Amino acid sequence: MNLSDLRVKVKNKKPHRLGRGTGSGSGKTSGRGHKGAGQRKGKVLPYIGFRGGNLPFARTLPKRGFTALRPKEYQLVNLCDIQKRAGSVEEITPEVLEKLNLIKDNDRPVKILAKFGNEFKKKAKIKADAFSAKAKELIESQGGVAECLNR
Repeated sequence: MNLSDLRVKVKNKKPHRLGRGTGSGSGKTSGRGHKGAGQRKGKVLPYIGFRGGNLPFARTLPKRGFTALRPKEYQLVNLCDIQKRAGSVEEITPEVLEKLNLIKDNDRPVKILAKFGNEFKKKAKIKADAFSAKAKELIESQGGVAECLNR
């Protein structure tokens, strides 16, 4: 006999039946107590963070910072991916990046990043909505052009 052979003996438990007389242990009020909203049918539980009528915790904290209503959400493309997939393409635009499956929608803004070492070895004219400082530096060091689209 091993420890792995041991099993816990579980008895078959029937579901607890509410409202079946006082002898059942949960008859009469069926575990709901006396009077009040919790006893009524169709009771609505208070929202998450409700503290019994006190001011909710989230509202006690001060508001800080700023959230833009329509923030610009860039599609991010790394230079190493462009180098791998672009091949001999000289001018890289959002339309080309969409064909290469590097972005999903060429109408949304694109940002070029340099998330790798100094290994970018492609001379190309890259058009995008934004560039990281490192990416712009790497493109121009190879004799390429990093052009920002104004859209």
